[in-house]
Amino acid sequence: MPSGKIIKSLSGFYEVHTGRAVYRCRAKGVFRSLGVKPLVGDDVEFDVIAESAEPKEGTITRILPRKNELIRPSVANIDQSLLVFAITHPAPSYQMLDRFLISMQERKLPAILCFSKADLAPEAEKEELRGIYGRCGCQILFLSTEEGSGLDAIRRVLRGKTTVFAGPSGVGKSTLINLLCPEAEAETGELSRKIQRGKNTTRHVELFRVDEEDGTGTFVMDTPGFTSLDVMAGQAEELKDYYPEFVPYLGKCRFDGCNHMEEPGCAVRQAVQEGQIPVARYENYRALFLELKDRKPVYRKERNGRG
Repeated sequence: MPSGKIIKSLSGFYEVHTGRAVYRCRAKGVFRSLGVKPLVGDDVEFDVIAESAEPKEGTITRILPRKNELIRPSVANIDQSLLVFAITHPAPSYQMLDRFLISMQERKLPAILCFSKADLAPEAEKEELRGIYGRCGCQILFLSTEEGSGLDAIRRVLRGKTTVFAGPSGVGKSTLINLLCPEAEAETGELSRKIQRGKNTTRHVELFRVDEEDGTGTFVMDTPGFTSLDVMAGQAEELKDYYPEFVPYLGKCRFDGCNHMEEPGCAVRQAVQEGQIPVARYENYRALFLELKDRKPVYRKERNGRG
């Protein structure tokens, strides 16, 4: 029985990519009675209905076990995330970047930081970004779509994986997808000169296959609506667990359960004063801690390992 990956879902039809061809499929009615809905990213088995039709047609008969499932965007079997932020035009918001990093950690998705428009920034700005985020546990890449620099490094980290692209609008996510997958013709947005933010042009969830010479299954996906994600479903006291820079100092504070805010004898605050933890990351932590402290927890139902 043929198998493939769902790369697009629209109006009750699912496009299934086998590595050689794409089939336009419906799902068997049994899924509805079981309360199961195929998702973009699902690996599925299907029956061929019309091999010679254009497009080829089939019926999805089985959804293979999922390694994970995200609610927003509604997608399955994601291996990692590529967080794309511009160095300038628009300038990166460190607090927004921290929100995305935390969101990825909540979903147990490894994150790679990609700073676009690298040709517009001096080396000093790149070094500043490396200094702030070099200890956050993520690989940091710089990209210039104008010069083509950094694209090979991105191809290497994407190879053989399904990667979700995330980040604010207007930073070049769709342009990057177009470079990786020319046939995708992803719609690119015109940056608003007035507010220096882009218009969100991605309207549905879709995977694009990156062609590799050896046929490796490499897929990428832009994410509509990802900029509005809330930070954390838990309590403010859990926030410190999402800052890897704090880990070497945990257990060294004067008080157990220290939240690294105003408590005396705090090893984390001492590390900030000594330059061991970037001030920008710590200030973001403080702002997010206070935000979480002032609101009720938001509980999401992200699922992992459900078939």
